[in-house]
Amino acid sequence: MANGSRGSRQAAWEFFGAELKRRREDAGFSQSVLGARVFVSGGYIGQFEQAIRKPQLDVAERIDEALQTDGFFERMCRKLIDDKRYADYFAAVVELEALATGISEFAPTLIPGLLQSAAYAREVTLAANPFVTDAYVEEIVTARTERAGILKDATRPEYWVILHENTLYIPVGGPAVMAQQLDHVAALTRERQVLVMVLPYEGGAHACMGGALKLMEFDDAPPTLYTETEYSGTLVDEPLVVKRAQRTYDLLRGAALSPEASLALIESAAEDYRRCTSTT
Repeated sequence: MANGSRGSRQAAWEFFGAELKRRREDAGFSQSVLGARVFVSGGYIGQFEQAIRKPQLDVAERIDEALQTDGFFERMCRKLIDDKRYADYFAAVVELEALATGISEFAPTLIPGLLQSAAYAREVTLAANPFVTDAYVEEIVTARTERAGILKDATRPEYWVILHENTLYIPVGGPAVMAQQLDHVAALTRERQVLVMVLPYEGGAHACMGGALKLMEFDDAPPTLYTETEYSGTLVDEPLVVKRAQRTYDLLRGAALSPEASLALIESAAEDYRRCTSTT
């Protein structure tokens, strides 16, 4: 998305926040009172009004009900999160990643989007969308690499990733692409932008056999869980569910190789791919 488009979207969220504040005050509600009515904190309402944080769709619907605004905030929220580069269920995750102070991710089959090189992202996109145009593919790839910009920010989150060993040996795009991709992960690790651990094959069954998961933590908000399967994803902030997911992540971390051993395995796999490239 071009910078102008991102700026327009942010301006629209600022309008959303200003309108929320105006209508809240017209209704005679404090931030705390409105927050209680829509099941978030008063601090959340303040962040919505300042366009620091974007409300999830269900919160916007409850705001309409509390303020009797006839669907205004729901409609505006739907329009603003309607970024066609992302699946409907994933757009809110992108917003939350940019606000998170900590992200803990488990990837069972593919390198996570925040760590993907452009070449790897291109191959993944084409594998799932063999009949789309080159322009569409490049739009998706650009969106994915833009997301990774949060790892370069001064306020970047603490980012933990557990990669199943599958991710190292499924040859997405062939040896050259994989060598570049694993070199990219290793470089980010050595630059301390991410802490990567590998869950080895020899560990057998593990605590998260059902798919990928992502836990996000925030300064002034409860932690959030995102789980994903092939065709859908679910964003959850229900405390008991998030707590179970955190325990699952702890079990995965306990079964994974150490960061040092993981980096050595990643670099060894990259070298193996380079040798394949040099002999073909």
